[in-house]
Amino acid sequence: MNIQIQATTPFTDQRPGTSGLRKAVTVFQQPHYLENFVQSMFDSLSGVAGSTLALGGDGRYHNKTAIQTILRMAAANGVARVIVGRDGILSTPAASCVIRKRRTLGGLILSASHNPGGPHGDFGVKFNAANGGPAPEALTEAFFARSKTIDSYRILAADDVDLSQDRELALGAMTIEVIDPVVDYAGLMAEIFDLDAIRRLFAGNFRMVFDAMHAVTGPYATEILERRLGAPAGTVINGVPLEDFGGHHPDPNLVHAAELVARLAAPGGPDFGAASDGDGDRNMILGANFYVSPSDSLAVLAANAHHVPRYAAGLPGVARSMPTSQAVDRVAAALGIRCYETPTGWKFFGSLLDAGLISLCGEESFGTGSDHVREKDGLWAVLMWLNIVAARGLSVEQIIREHWQIYGRTFYGRHDYEGIDSNAAAALIAELRDGLAGLPGRDLADRRIATADDFAYTDPVDGSRSDHQGIRLVFEDGARIVYRLSGTGTAGATLRVYLESHEPDPRRHNLDAATALADLAAAAAAHAGILRHTGRAAPDVVT
Repeated sequence: MNIQIQATTPFTDQRPGTSGLRKAVTVFQQPHYLENFVQSMFDSLSGVAGSTLALGGDGRYHNKTAIQTILRMAAANGVARVIVGRDGILSTPAASCVIRKRRTLGGLILSASHNPGGPHGDFGVKFNAANGGPAPEALTEAFFARSKTIDSYRILAADDVDLSQDRELALGAMTIEVIDPVVDYAGLMAEIFDLDAIRRLFAGNFRMVFDAMHAVTGPYATEILERRLGAPAGTVINGVPLEDFGGHHPDPNLVHAAELVARLAAPGGPDFGAASDGDGDRNMILGANFYVSPSDSLAVLAANAHHVPRYAAGLPGVARSMPTSQAVDRVAAALGIRCYETPTGWKFFGSLLDAGLISLCGEESFGTGSDHVREKDGLWAVLMWLNIVAARGLSVEQIIREHWQIYGRTFYGRHDYEGIDSNAAAALIAELRDGLAGLPGRDLADRRIATADDFAYTDPVDGSRSDHQGIRLVFEDGARIVYRLSGTGTAGATLRVYLESHEPDPRRHNLDAATALADLAAAAAAHAGILRHTGRAAPDVVT
């Protein structure tokens, strides 16, 4: 029986962006909170009645409860079929794969990405459109507008359904198709890569560690790396998804993946290391005692993509988010292809991918992807690296150092000031914005500022414009300082400061990045008045 319930807790406090609606678990546990958002989605979408939707999440706390609620609401709103991952599991890139392969109306993905999990952690919900990518701004704004006026939602009065077996079952008039969450995604990977070459790599005593961080990629990595590609058992560590990610922060960086970093730094350690995040869309790549920055990773993948079957004919173009270093720009110039600079947010890449203007893209926050789905994809990036290593017969460090010899080294760093007061962060950015006009021609850190602006972007496909995407200071020698507020957290604000300096001289390529960027880092903090505005004398995380 369908019932209609009066909604008493409208959420009007946050627009759901391309990352969806993210809040503390306790917020989502409020009466009617999740239901209001889901009904706002259903009310704003065209063609819900009779449609097919995908549904799944990263397995974090509240995932199972939320999925049961969404299934009952989907049935009450006339959805014909929901394709859901077994036990409610679907990585974000796998969900994109399912949406595209099964040609669904879209899908609901339950995740707060790399944010902590558990009862006192975070939770999130987002809608991905029929192309498999994050909902466009027009849709998220419609969700938000509807949420401010919604006064009831529809839900089926029914017991929870068993999602532990692959099968079809009925919920009211709706069919639930429970699928193995790995199969479609693994099949897509087999179409992209030279899996035989990677098998030979592992057969030749190549040693790897993949840290799934007790997050969603554990089952995917175990199936693909160990069972299908022949990597030894134990290659995947922390491979069982846990509701609290084992009490750890599921963010693949040098701080939060400390166990992996230690293994790769140990004498006689593995040849290759990788990690992915909570929902499987981010990646970190390591060689033996060698860290690959995400910006360098994107550039190397672009330069070597022709070694991978799917990209052997060449790339039509590449794209990077504005804060990402310009290393990939130099590769694109050498290949004679276009490099697009977009705001942060995967939806901007999706527009370019759908139009066939690019086939490879990435951002500095450990996200890389291609035209195979419309999300960044952590395990895909790992397989891309493995395919290139197998084809080249070189180590990760050798590939990177060869790249620096050809293109020069772009020293790059990101300083994160987390959980700062939102008003203080806004005041800092406003002050920077107000002072932009007087900066060109001035010296900062013994460098002359060439241009200073608040980055704006006009989409070359649909002509939409996005303003206020980050403060950029560009120096005459090509170095950059970028300031941006991140929206991925759920408490306070995160100020990100990006530092970049290109070094063509091979004799200086062995410098530590922190040393090479020390003058820019000090100048960036002083220029923005970070201590004055926030009380923070140092960043919380440096990558």
